Amino acid sequence: MTTLSLRLPDSYHSLIKEIAVKDKISINQFIVSAVAEKISALETQRYLEERAARGSRDKFLAVLAKVPDAEMED
Repeated sequence: MTTLSLRLPDSYHSLIKEIAVKDKISINQFIVSAVAEKISALETQRYLEERAARGSRDKFLAVLAKVPDAEMED
């Protein structure tokens, strides 16, 4: 595990501390969780962009054409 020293504005530190106390977690746990959420969001975006680049509109339309027409039910 790596130790990281970082500078936070006092206002961020105060808010983080309040949230951590309220959630009964350490400031470290809060920051690790926040970083994990950001990494997850960025990786999801990257994954979806890669999948979209491999997509084929023609194949999509071919699959969509196989769906039978039906009236929507209320």
